[in-house]
Amino acid sequence: MKIKILGTGCAGCKALFATVQKAVSEMNIQAEIVKEEDLMKIMQYDVMSLPAIVVDEKVVAKGNLSLSEVESLLKKLQEEKR
Repeated sequence: MKIKILGTGCAGCKALFATVQKAVSEMNIQAEIVKEEDLMKIMQYDVMSLPAIVVDEKVVAKGNLSLSEVESLLKKLQEEKR
């Protein structure tokens, strides 16, 4: 699983990156987590609000999420892959 956090480096973007890292660690998920701060690359995802979470090149969430929200999202995505 490849997870990208789209954001320009704002506090909310950094917080979401840390939250996703914690969720992946706590859930023992094999994932590559990347911060994408290049505005031109972010625009390719056609998102109008940041931060956003992209999993395997699909935008799955926008805005700041809590740890429990990220964990629920990741659990749902894992179930869909099965």
